[in-house]
Amino acid sequence: MELIKTCSLEDHKEIQANLYCSQCRINMCKKCENIHNALFKNHYTYNISPNKEEIFTGFCQENNHHIELKYFCKNHNLLCCAACIAKINKIGDGQHKDCDVCIIQDIKEDKKNKLKNNIIILEKLNEKLKDSTNELNTLFNKIDKDKEN
Repeated sequence: MELIKTCSLEDHKEIQANLYCSQCRINMCKKCENIHNALFKNHYTYNISPNKEEIFTGFCQENNHHIELKYFCKNHNLLCCAACIAKINKIGDGQHKDCDVCIIQDIKEDKKNKLKNNIIILEKLNEKLKDSTNELNTLFNKIDKDKEN
């Protein structure tokens, strides 16, 4: 199920957003976009499209959170903000109430090392694939020569 982003302006909360500002931490409809861009020419904005994957902004994408992601749910492999954590700790509420949650910085090095190891494994597999492809090409060339004879 795809979550459609709506404009952060209270008067436009029913209008679909098409832009996100990482400095203001708001979603904007076309009308708000024009005003925002006139006022804040140096802000970084990103297009929001239901057909494109989300651009990682570092901020929670839950409705009305717009808070920096600082936590990680190990059970769901998911980044969380302080508001998500508050939901987690409510008894009987929130999908993470029984989960192992930690601060992102605590697992940063571990994830970075796992990623480096995965890259090494993929590079080795890529080399093996190249070797196998070369062997197959050699075999096909030999078969073609044998066929001609």
